[in-house]
Amino acid sequence: MTDENTTASAKAPRILLLYYSFSGQSRKVLEAAGEVFAQRGCEVVTAGIEFTDPRYAPRFAHFPMRRVWPDMLSVLKAQQNGETGEFRTPDTVRNGDYDLICIGSPTWWKAPAMPIRSFLQTDEARKLLDGKPFAVFTVCREYWQENYAEVCRLGEACGGRYTDEIHFTYPGDPLRSMLSLTSYLGSGRYRKRYLGLRLPPTNVQPDQLDRVRAFAGGLASRLFGRDK
Repeated sequence: MTDENTTASAKAPRILLLYYSFSGQSRKVLEAAGEVFAQRGCEVVTAGIEFTDPRYAPRFAHFPMRRVWPDMLSVLKAQQNGETGEFRTPDTVRNGDYDLICIGSPTWWKAPAMPIRSFLQTDEARKLLDGKPFAVFTVCREYWQENYAEVCRLGEACGGRYTDEIHFTYPGDPLRSMLSLTSYLGSGRYRKRYLGLRLPPTNVQPDQLDRVRAFAGGLASRLFGRDK
C-alpha cells in the first residue's frame, strides 16, 4: 500500500481511507485497516484532510502544541455550536469512485473534529458518499458516542449508506486520561507521572490496532467476499 493507491487487479474493490489526524491516532487506525484491505486484494487510497481555517488552524499546525489548554479551548465554543471551518482535501477525494469510504474521526469536545464535520456538509462530500457504503472509525479519549452519531447522521445526509463502526477510547479514569493526553499533546512524550499523579497510557493501544485489523477483515469479507 502507498499513500496514493495499491492496485491488486482491474476489478479490485476501491476503498478510500478518509481522515483528519492532528496527533496521528486516526491515521494510525486507518493505516492498520488499509494494510488488511490491501492484503485482501483491494485497492486502497488514503486521503488526509488538511485543516486550513485561519481562526484555528495555526494552533493545530504544530505538534506538540505550543500551549495545550489555550489551543484546545480555542475550538470549544465552535465545537459546541456545531460550527464549520475551512479545510483542504487531496484530489483523490474528488477524482475517485470508491466502493467503500472509511471515515477516521477524532473527537474534539464530544463532537467530530471540525475538519471532519465541515467536510461532511459540503457538495464534495455528497458527491463522494452518494449511494456508497461508509464505515466510521471513532478515536476518542472518552465520549465517543456523540462523535460517532454525528458522523453517521451527516454521512447518511450525504446519501451514504452506513455499514458499520468501530471506536476506541483511551485507558484510565476521566481525570487521569485527560492529564495523560494533555501531557502528550504538550510534550510529544509519554509520561508515567504528571502533577504528582500516576498516568495511564494514552492514545490508541496495540491491542486496539489488532481489533482494527479484525474489523477490516470482516468488512472485506462481508462487502466484497475478500477472504484470507
